[in-house]
Amino acid sequence: MEERLQKVLAAAGVASRREAEKFITGGRVKVNGKLVTELGTKVTARDAITVDGKPIQREEKVYRLFYKPRGVVTTMKDPEGRTCIADFVQDLQARVYPVGRLDYNTEGLLLLTNDGALAQNLTHPSHEFTKTYQVTVLGLVPQEKLDQLRLGVMLEDGMTAPAVVTLQGYDNERGLTNFEITIHEGRNRQVRRMCDFLGFPVRKLMRTKMGPLNLQGMRRGDSRELDEFEVTTLLEAAGLSCDYTQDQPETKPADRSGRVSGKKPQAPAATFKKAGASHDDHRVRSSHRRTGGRR
Repeated sequence: MEERLQKVLAAAGVASRREAEKFITGGRVKVNGKLVTELGTKVTARDAITVDGKPIQREEKVYRLFYKPRGVVTTMKDPEGRTCIADFVQDLQARVYPVGRLDYNTEGLLLLTNDGALAQNLTHPSHEFTKTYQVTVLGLVPQEKLDQLRLGVMLEDGMTAPAVVTLQGYDNERGLTNFEITIHEGRNRQVRRMCDFLGFPVRKLMRTKMGPLNLQGMRRGDSRELDEFEVTTLLEAAGLSCDYTQDQPETKPADRSGRVSGKKPQAPAATFKKAGASHDDHRVRSSHRRTGGRR
């Protein structure tokens, strides 16, 4: 996987990207022993890069899952002093960033990484990387309304792609509906806006899956490294070939305990008991086939 030289220098902590560009044009950078002064130069992980005669230390690729609680901003630093992701992953030496976002009042799965190519591919619409959410809305949603989500609804920024929707049950006493929805778009607050379109505002929203990754065994505030199989599967889902993985440093084995943050984990997330799935699941699958949606 080729990347621009100044981007690689910045990722290695040599300087900011703008300063790295000055290093290149100033004749301070060599690639495989040859002086490079052109800003458009691209390099791979196999290239030997030196600055002022000293080899750069490339960051090891990091892939970590994080279970974001509600009331946490999806940033590594917040100017307003609110709780952010960095407060939960203080053990990490590498500079990572979240792939995509969850809004302040949404909890669930986030991927943290310093792999720019992976992040770019996962968020690009052409790869249709799926995200699955557990949704609780106010009101008892009829099947006809859920079918609208399965076909796509018109929002202010355009028609949504067909979603995979599974009704999980009604809470008649409190007037709530629980269902699962899988989408592959990454629009801002998309699930909330889709439910608003139907006239059933979201009361609780939790992302439970991202492609092949899920929250199994994790509590709010937990994080853990991906294992080798998970990394490979994720790269494949992002359309990155084996050639790309061979260019990367070896990833660390996963710590499945999840308890790596300095904060005490909160209570496990609530789970919903599925309603009788036979009838609804058939409707989901048949609608899914008709609309060409992807899981």
